[in-house]
Amino acid sequence: MVSISDIKKFFRGTILIDEPLSKHTWMRVGGSADYYLEPADKKDLIDIVDYFRHNSFSYVLLGRGSNVLVSDEGVKGAVINLESALSNIQLQADLVLAEAGVWLQKFVDFCIQREFAGVEMLAGIPGTIGGAVVMNAGAHGGEISDHIVDVEVLRNGQVKRIARADGEFSYRHSGFADDIVLSASFRLPKGNKEELSKRRKEFILKRNDTQPLELPNSGSMFKNPPNTYAARLIEQAGLKGKRIGNAQISEKHSNFIVNLGNAQAADILQLVELARRTVYQNSGIQLELEVKLVGFRQIKNGTRV
Repeated sequence: MVSISDIKKFFRGTILIDEPLSKHTWMRVGGSADYYLEPADKKDLIDIVDYFRHNSFSYVLLGRGSNVLVSDEGVKGAVINLESALSNIQLQADLVLAEAGVWLQKFVDFCIQREFAGVEMLAGIPGTIGGAVVMNAGAHGGEISDHIVDVEVLRNGQVKRIARADGEFSYRHSGFADDIVLSASFRLPKGNKEELSKRRKEFILKRNDTQPLELPNSGSMFKNPPNTYAARLIEQAGLKGKRIGNAQISEKHSNFIVNLGNAQAADILQLVELARRTVYQNSGIQLELEVKLVGFRQIKNGTRV
């Protein structure tokens, strides 16, 4: 039995009760979490996860909430936000060490300022290192795993370091879905600061020109199938601009679903199901979600959001 009074005996971070998750996700939808926790540091995080595991209490992890869709019913259990607990980044010898809560934008800027190349394509992606490692985030032909040396994880209650070769990395996939990523180390090639800054700016401008960043969204809704693009398939299926309630398949980029104002998660999910069904009927291709669904089905301990 989980008790707030027991948690407060050892937990040094912030605890909120019945916290609306719409405040913590980029789509700005979703019901409340029974408990919303922001650990003070890595030890605080490990302690609260250990407490929940030993008490068989459901929890999910949240970074910046940019790649997640939370149900209107919210989360029965706890949501643990990693940003405040794991926000350090440093240079150690020739390695960049970044904790899981570090924003990708901060990570890219840190590397460019020290003339490290290879991650500037991540500029503008609104996520954290932890989420990016778990989903092997990438853009413009590069992936975050390209320069990873190892990943520090909390696995079955134990802190372990997993070498890149054992990370099971592939397109938008890693072997860390059931772990809690704590940090990652990177060995990056040297580059010219001015040239890297120019490339970073070009990537951000392209993202601004092609994606509906002016409206709440969860990023790319579907993974790109082999040899084609999800946006192209959705547009060919005649769904560009399709609207259900205040949720809409973006008129700017068909692989984005946007919140036009007070949209419901149920409306967004209906658009997801419509897109998958219609694209399959039209092309025989089954679209696979890139965004994580939370609260729509039973939550498994340790599920990452």
